[in-house]
Amino acid sequence: MRNKKLFITLMSILCLCACGTSKKGVSSEMTAVDITFNADSAYTFCAAQCAFGPRTMNSEAHEQCAQWIQQKFEQYGYQVEMQRADLKGYDGTILKSTNIIASQKTTDNSPKTKILICAHWDSRPWADNDPDSTNWHKPILAANDGASGVAVMLELARLLQQHDSATVAVDFVCFDAEDWGVPQWSDVSDGDSWALGSKYWADHNHTTYQYGILLDMVGGQGAKFYQEMYSLQQARQVVNDVWQAAATAGYGSFFPTKEGGYITDDHVPVNENAHIPCIDIINHYPDCPQSSFGPTWHTVNDDMQHLDRNTLQAVGQTLVQVIYQR
Repeated sequence: MRNKKLFITLMSILCLCACGTSKKGVSSEMTAVDITFNADSAYTFCAAQCAFGPRTMNSEAHEQCAQWIQQKFEQYGYQVEMQRADLKGYDGTILKSTNIIASQKTTDNSPKTKILICAHWDSRPWADNDPDSTNWHKPILAANDGASGVAVMLELARLLQQHDSATVAVDFVCFDAEDWGVPQWSDVSDGDSWALGSKYWADHNHTTYQYGILLDMVGGQGAKFYQEMYSLQQARQVVNDVWQAAATAGYGSFFPTKEGGYITDDHVPVNENAHIPCIDIINHYPDCPQSSFGPTWHTVNDDMQHLDRNTLQAVGQTLVQVIYQR
């Protein structure tokens, strides 16, 4: 992540459903659903991914983790496509990319509205934002920046198998080759070097979704999720609905109704290439001197010790509210 245009805009409170929402959205009259997201389970899914080591492109750990993710989605009743492609990195490296597409099996009784939930699963190959310059060429474990989003999706898939009362059908996509963007120590300038897997998926997608939700870095300690600006421009109603769902679920403090900044992330090609209104749930630390993405972003400290079950719970329960609300 991310060709960082992250400038802080004037903080403003957005209108949250005072005049209603979209047909399948959340309203202020909604009550919290009685299905509970299990943060301990999501934390375990994070640990399982990290046990393979850094899932950097073209590595053995990358391939092993891909197979594990595929098996987990299949275990929870999903039909999985491994969308493989050779993509060229900023430095000319051919990246053996695999987007993992988990499609919910549908019946005549399945909800007619289908949504997309997505996250990237690859690891950053360089800790180029580490305060110690001797770490700049080391790969990161990517517990938060990669594993956390996939972990939340896997726990949601597990819940969807157990509870068939969802009001929307949900497909999941794990995007690859998101984090091969130009490192800070390089003299190369290439703003299109990020989010390569999602660009490929968006150019080859043939499924219709009402909207999408991207999860990126959703397990960090002390994380808050401000309203990202591309999301507001492309899918403001989805932002309003999801932030209201967070408030309804009791996690409004994690989702301030304040603008963050523009972030080049996987939701951009989903919006612009696939023409699916998609928002980005991504952590924002406006007062962190090291990075507004948080103190562990692109450092060797992005490990399991710096994850927080409370953050996973806040994001996961918000999405449960979105999926099961009446």
